[in-house]
Amino acid sequence: MIVRWGLRELPGLLGELGIERPFLIASERWSELDLPAVGRWNEVPSHRIDEIAAAAEGADGLLAVGGGSAIDLAKAVSVATGLPVVSVPTTYAGAEWATNFGIRDPERRMQGGGSGADLAGIVYDPDLSLGLPLDVTVGTAMNALAHCAEALYVKGRSPQADVLAIEGARTINEALPRVAAFGEDRQARTKLLAGADVAGHALGLAGLGLGHAMAQAVGGRYGLPHGALNAICLPAALRFNRPVAGEEIASFAEALATDDPVGRVQELALTPGKLSLPRSPNSYVPSGEAGLMAVKCARGDHPASFL
Repeated sequence: MIVRWGLRELPGLLGELGIERPFLIASERWSELDLPAVGRWNEVPSHRIDEIAAAAEGADGLLAVGGGSAIDLAKAVSVATGLPVVSVPTTYAGAEWATNFGIRDPERRMQGGGSGADLAGIVYDPDLSLGLPLDVTVGTAMNALAHCAEALYVKGRSPQADVLAIEGARTINEALPRVAAFGEDRQARTKLLAGADVAGHALGLAGLGLGHAMAQAVGGRYGLPHGALNAICLPAALRFNRPVAGEEIASFAEALATDDPVGRVQELALTPGKLSLPRSPNSYVPSGEAGLMAVKCARGDHPASFL
C-alpha cells in the first residue's frame, strides 16, 4: 500500500500506480473538489454494485473520496471489476486499510458484504476533515480506537499489528479530546488522522473482533452509524473478553494512560458538553428490538442474548 499526505500528492500517486482514467466514487459533498476522473458515482452508500461497475467501464482505477461508506462502496466495485482502489479518507473510520467491506443501501441498511478488494493507495489530507460534524468526528474516531483495542487480542494479531495498535490508541487518546473541543484545530486533526491511519493499518493486519461484529449487526440491520455503534459496543466487548485477554487489554489500558480502559473509552465517547454521542443507547437507537439489542450491548450482556 502506498500512503501519501496532502491532496496535492494524488496526481503523482495515481501516476505511480499507472492509473490514468480513475472513476470517482464520492457523495455530492465533495463535488467542488478538483479531482481527476473519467466518470462519477455520487449515491453513497449504495447497493447498486452492478450499475456502478457498468458505469466504470473504460476506467483503469477507482478513486474513493469520503468516509467508510464511500470507501466500502469502492471496494465492492473493485471486487466486481478487478480495478484497484485509491482512497482519500475524510473521516477516521480506517476502511481504507481493510480488503473486506459492507454494502449498505441509501437508507444505510446492510445488504451484504465481501472481501478481496484491490487496495492500491491512500491519500490523507487533514484539511478535508476540518468541517466534519462533531458526531461523525467522534463516532469514526471511536471506530478507529476499537480497531486498536481488538487488534491486540484477535486471532490474526501479530507483533507488527500490536505495535501499530498501541501507537494508534495512544495517539487517538491524546488527540480526540482536543479535536472535540476545538474542531478547527488543524494540528489536532492531523494528529487524530495519523492515529486513525496506524489504527487502520493494525486492522488490516489483524482483523476484526467482537465489538465490530456487534456494531455491524445492530448498525447494519437498523441503519445506524457504524462509528457510534462501536463507541457503544466496545466497552461491552472489553468486559466480555477480559477473562481471556486480560494482558492484551491491560496493554490497551496503558496506551490510554488509565487502569480502567472501559471507563476511559466511555469517557472519550460520552463526556458531557464536549463529545456529542449519547450518554445512553436509548437516546440513539430506535425503540423496540434495535433498542433492546443496543442496550444489551452497552450493558455487557453475553452476545448470545442478542439472538
